[in-house]
Amino acid sequence: MKDKTIAILENRSGEQMADLVRKYGGTPFSAPALAEVPDIEPALIAKMMQDWQLNAPDFFIFQTGVGVKALFVATDAQGVTEQFLKILAASKVVVRGAKPTAALRARNVRIDLTAGDPYTTAEVLTALAAYSLKDKLVAVQRYGDTNFDLQNALEEQGAKVVEIATYRWSLPENIQPMVELMNALDKGTIDMVCFTSASQATNLFAVAEQLKRVEALEMSLNKSLVASIGPVCTKALNKFGVNVDVEPSPPKLGPFISAINRQFGF
Repeated sequence: MKDKTIAILENRSGEQMADLVRKYGGTPFSAPALAEVPDIEPALIAKMMQDWQLNAPDFFIFQTGVGVKALFVATDAQGVTEQFLKILAASKVVVRGAKPTAALRARNVRIDLTAGDPYTTAEVLTALAAYSLKDKLVAVQRYGDTNFDLQNALEEQGAKVVEIATYRWSLPENIQPMVELMNALDKGTIDMVCFTSASQATNLFAVAEQLKRVEALEMSLNKSLVASIGPVCTKALNKFGVNVDVEPSPPKLGPFISAINRQFGF
C-alpha cells in the first residue's frame, strides 16, 4: 500500500490500523463510523440475577471482552458479583474469542466451550453441537447489535434465548470525518476504504441518506477499492450495492492488512 491513501472507518482500534498503514508506506484517512455506547440497565441486571436464582441459564455465551468487562462493572456496582459467579459456575460457559476469554479468566470463571478460529457464529454453534438445546435457557451477551444469526439458530434448536445488553453501536457524535470521506471519494483521492464491521457500512450509508448522497456514495465506493473484514461485513456492503475487492481469511486484523498489501502488489 506504499503511497496509497487508505480510509479507515474503525474507531476502537483505528489508531492501530493507521500505524500499520503507515508501516507499509501508506497514508491513513481516518473516518470513524461507529461509536460504542454503554447500554446496561442496572434494574434489568438486578432482575436477571433475581430470576436466575430460581431459573439459572443452562448456557452463557460471551462474545466480546468489552461486554464481559462492562457486565462485571455493573455487577460490582450492585454488589451481586459473587452471586453471578455462582450462577456461572453452575452453568456451561461458552466463549467466542481471546478477548472475552481473558476477561472471564480475570474473574476466575471456568470456561467450558471455546469457539474455534476464526471465532464467528458458525464456530460458536459448532462448539455447542454436542449438546441438546431443546428447552434450555441460553443467555447471550450482546455485542453492539443483536446477533440474529446466532439467536435464530439457537431458537431453531428449541432453546429459549435471553440477551444480556452491555453496549450498543451508534453513530459517532462527530460525523464530519465521514462527510469528508465522501468528499474525498467523490474527488477520487481515496485508493481503498476499509470496513471492519457491517455496522460501519450501515452508518456510512445512513449519513449519506441524510445528505441525499446515497447514489453518489455507492458509485464512488465502486470506483475505489473496498476491503471487508469478513463475510458478514461483505454481505452488508453488497446490500448497499458495493463490490468488495479484498476479504481476508481468517477475518482478523493481521490477515486483513496483509490482504490489502497484496491487492496493491506488495
